[in-house]
Amino acid sequence: MVLLHVLFEHAAGYALLALKEVEEISLLLPQVEECVLNIGKFHSIVRLVAFSPFKSAHSALENANAVSEGILHEDLRLFLETNMPAKKKKALLGVGDPKIGAAIQEELGYPCQTGGVIAEILRGVRLHFHSLVKGLTEVSASKAQLGLGHSYSRAKVKFNVNRVDNMIIQSISLLDQLDKDINTFSMRVREWYGYHFPELVKIVSDNATYCRLARLIGNRRELNEEKLEALEELTMDGAKAQAILDASRSSMGMDISPIDMINIESFSSRVVSLSEYRQSLNTYLRSKMAQVAPSLSALIGEAVGARLISHAGSLTNLAKYPASTVQILGAEKALFRALKTRGNTPKYGLIFHSTFIGRAAAKNKGRISRYLANKCSIASRIDCFSEVPTTVFGEKLREQVEERLSFYETGDPPRKNLDVMKEAVNEAGEVVAEIRRKQAKKEKKRLKKEKKRLEALAAAENSISENGQETENGEEKPKKKRKRQVEETEEPPAPEELATPPKPKKKKKLICPEEDGVVDSPMPVKKKKKKAPKNLETED
Repeated sequence: MVLLHVLFEHAAGYALLALKEVEEISLLLPQVEECVLNIGKFHSIVRLVAFSPFKSAHSALENANAVSEGILHEDLRLFLETNMPAKKKKALLGVGDPKIGAAIQEELGYPCQTGGVIAEILRGVRLHFHSLVKGLTEVSASKAQLGLGHSYSRAKVKFNVNRVDNMIIQSISLLDQLDKDINTFSMRVREWYGYHFPELVKIVSDNATYCRLARLIGNRRELNEEKLEALEELTMDGAKAQAILDASRSSMGMDISPIDMINIESFSSRVVSLSEYRQSLNTYLRSKMAQVAPSLSALIGEAVGARLISHAGSLTNLAKYPASTVQILGAEKALFRALKTRGNTPKYGLIFHSTFIGRAAAKNKGRISRYLANKCSIASRIDCFSEVPTTVFGEKLREQVEERLSFYETGDPPRKNLDVMKEAVNEAGEVVAEIRRKQAKKEKKRLKKEKKRLEALAAAENSISENGQETENGEEKPKKKRKRQVEETEEPPAPEELATPPKPKKKKKLICPEEDGVVDSPMPVKKKKKKAPKNLETED
């Protein structure tokens, strides 16, 4: 009879449980599902064989990472070798993850089983685990799960501030939305201001320039020679500015009230501010693409590269795609429609916006799109997995695409890919060394500044402490100096005063009347009483 054991990985440690009457249980799956919720029935089916808690949170994180990747950790190996039966043929181990089961079966030789009854038993163990292990409460188990979950998530999410493709995805989406909104609002301004000055639409075709001119001109009847320079600055063309001035004098537009003109100018200002923000956002997108995917940007351009990353979901997903998927990325509807109707499949998707496909002849568009998708796939992988991404590989790949285009047109054979990549590797090594040298220099400067800052703080603290000690110890010193100054300022005594002895202090004198040498009883001399104030009565 085969003895079934179940391995349960908890945040607190590994647990090995044994099942009773495995043959009957395996046949009665509904009964197992019912007894999972009842703790009494569940204890009659499952018993705890061994429990090995993790030594520390770091050890728990290492084991969790190993289990998630399907690697047999040394702690798990030792736990199974210690507690599993010696006869491997008579033991069957139930696990929740097929990857870890395959690793155990390959390295230790124990046959593993997943799914079915094992999943229901593990659900019951997860529900009643704190009651199966002595000394483990439900609160401590939940705390261990929470702590391990946070540390596992932090370890999995490798966050680099300078290489965040989420910002690229949001920026290109916002850029597309801004383009739509600016076009819609510009058409509204054209229609609204066209009632007053309809000839301006034919002279100026650019939306942003039209809105700026509408805000500048205002009422066309007030347009004169003084505003000609401002018109030339906006249109960048003296002939257009003069045409606008001439058209305003002979315009067929209707008159407009001041309040309506205020609203038109206000709306035009909003559209102009949106177009200016769109330009700044485009600059931001270029800088982010240069940081995150420089090779892809150098090869196909920032806008098309950002759209590819956005459509794939991330740079990592784009790097995982084959070149055939990158080629039709963005044309999924056309592809499935062609497969359904058995028509011709699309030759390109988002990469159609690249300049290379537009420059190719009609018969070579499919060939150049396939070649370009291949190079885009290589560039995205280089950007995703290189430590210090550079534009060297992107520039070399762009040169290869240019050579392929010229080959289709003139027949000149392009360079071999091996030679081009060797050149790129050599140049990239030099560029990376220079970048690392600059980074080391910046780090050295930063450490130097930090050291100076700490020294300044330490010096300030020492000066404060010394000043405190001086104030505590130096309270009497100023008094002594003051006394010395007072003594020096006093006039020296005259010589006569020095000659005469100092007068003794007055004491109470006793007057003794002497009569014929007989001394009567001494009588003390009474002191004179002080004069009392006038308002008080003095006693006699």
